[in-house]
Amino acid sequence: MDLYEYQGKELFKRFGIPVSEGRLATTPEEARAAAEEIGGQVVVKAQVLTGGRGKAGGVKLAEDAADAEQKAADILGLDIRGHVVKKIWIEQASGIAKEYYLSITFDRGEKKPLFMLTTEGGVEIEEVADKNPDAISRLHVDPLEGFQPWQARRLIYGAGIDDPGEQKQILSIIGRLYEAFVQCDAMLCEVNPLIVTPGGEVRALDSKFTVDDNALYRHEDIAAMRDLDAYPPEERVAREKGVTYVKLDGDVGILGNGAGLVMSTLDVIALAGGRAANFCDLGGGGGAEGVVDALEVIASDPQVKSILFNIFGGITRCDEVARGILTALDRMQIDRPIVVRLDGTNAEEGRRLLEESDAPIDVEPTMLDAAKRAVELAAAA
Repeated sequence: MDLYEYQGKELFKRFGIPVSEGRLATTPEEARAAAEEIGGQVVVKAQVLTGGRGKAGGVKLAEDAADAEQKAADILGLDIRGHVVKKIWIEQASGIAKEYYLSITFDRGEKKPLFMLTTEGGVEIEEVADKNPDAISRLHVDPLEGFQPWQARRLIYGAGIDDPGEQKQILSIIGRLYEAFVQCDAMLCEVNPLIVTPGGEVRALDSKFTVDDNALYRHEDIAAMRDLDAYPPEERVAREKGVTYVKLDGDVGILGNGAGLVMSTLDVIALAGGRAANFCDLGGGGGAEGVVDALEVIASDPQVKSILFNIFGGITRCDEVARGILTALDRMQIDRPIVVRLDGTNAEEGRRLLEESDAPIDVEPTMLDAAKRAVELAAAA
């Protein structure tokens, strides 16, 4: 789960990482009131769950409260990479002498947390890694040993930060960032930029914070930060029904049992010349209720022109899945063509049940055949 900047800073502050004073606003009037409370120059920042807001005009410096109100009116409603700005963060303006980059993320290859620190902050880390990879100091933390202070010193020296005052502050921030990462079950904690003010104070000017969805049951306060309005309507409905669903931009609705199989289906749809409209994982079961919930979510997307079921019967039997599909179609009206591919346990029985039914279903023997048929039907719709 991605957090907004202001939410990430709330967590940073909880763990003792210095951040600038700020207020949340949803209207120009609230922005003006927030700027008046803070006083002086403020920065008006769009709150969206995507990058590139600065280039899109989503970050503006305001001289006073009246200017903040005007800048807020300009930013609210702005479309940034498909995300409409509904919230803004009014933050005390900071003088900037230096900009660094600091993050900790989970390196899946090494199965360890990975720290990255560079003096080339304020730009995307991918750009730094591409143009000047040696400028990035990297260090893995063994989860069995835990974080040690010497690791922070090694990270700082590797990045070439030689000011003693900065070293001391960054040393503390690195330790606290690791604490936030572990205690919040995060997948990413990023500060870009980590600034040094003209007075020598080191402070987190931005926050990118991603928490593992699977650990949210341990963090009710963080789970409550999820903004459902930031997700497409279909994803909101899917979340309410407990269906694993991700909206994509194609026209072939995908439904499979198992994340790996669904991911493979996306690839085969692309191979067949089509584009998937979604990623929808039915999970290990294929009961009628689960199929109904998944179909309701997929059918609610106006972009979907055909629906492809790709089911592999392992523990779940294909005949049970076929009965679930037929029961679901009896209970709801679907006006999109449906293609089904069954393989595995009792696949022949499942295919027979579907073929002998009156349901308007195309049954295909292989994944590629099913993908080609679904793409063909979507194109003809």
